[in-house]
Amino acid sequence: MIDIRGLRKRFGEHTVFSGIDLTLARGEIIVVVGPSGTGKSTLLRCINFLEQPDGGQIRVGDLSFDISRVTREQILALRRRTAFVFQNYALFYNKTALENIAEGLIVVDRQPKARAYARAREILERIGLADKADAYPASLSGGQQQRIGIGRAMARNADVILFDEPTSSLDPQWVEEVLGLMKQLAADNQTMIVVTHEMQFARDVADRVIYMDGGEIVEQGPPSELFTRPQDARTQHFLRQVLAANPV
Repeated sequence: MIDIRGLRKRFGEHTVFSGIDLTLARGEIIVVVGPSGTGKSTLLRCINFLEQPDGGQIRVGDLSFDISRVTREQILALRRRTAFVFQNYALFYNKTALENIAEGLIVVDRQPKARAYARAREILERIGLADKADAYPASLSGGQQQRIGIGRAMARNADVILFDEPTSSLDPQWVEEVLGLMKQLAADNQTMIVVTHEMQFARDVADRVIYMDGGEIVEQGPPSELFTRPQDARTQHFLRQVLAANPV
């Protein structure tokens, strides 16, 4: 479903990654873990061109292109097949919860407003926030704002949803409600790539866990294997640190 080959990204003189290869099957859930600053979030942002990659090839379904020759039309087509959940919610603060969810359907997917608002109401019902349709983000908790961010992604029926540390900005009391919604998506076989520090979530939900360090994929495998029998010394060191603080 998704095939990435030789993905490259630099910021000035700093190479973030120089040749990432990644394949994701339909319905698969990949969780990406690793130290801060190793390129996890940049990888997600490059997949749907929130950051411009410097080279490589990307295929999503039957859409395939070489990054060195990508066109604006191809980028827009890619964004119609992907949805992004930001760690800081990225809601429009001058729009209601209903309007935030409908916005992408109207602007990106070019749906008629009536259809987009009907779909947005369906999503609000599904995420348990139907009574917040007319509420503005400033009046909502962090957990509610992030659920709206996830609802915005859900509304578009994207081939894959990319989650960039979706609980990192939340107070502890709101983390579980957001992870619970993500688990619902997993149960519905939604294809997802999730960057997170939530190791229990990775163990419970992931089909495959990827450990990144120094801008490369060091090791990957089912959580039952990666968490108990990591092969690379860097993975072993990272897991000793994080699992000592948060055992799974």
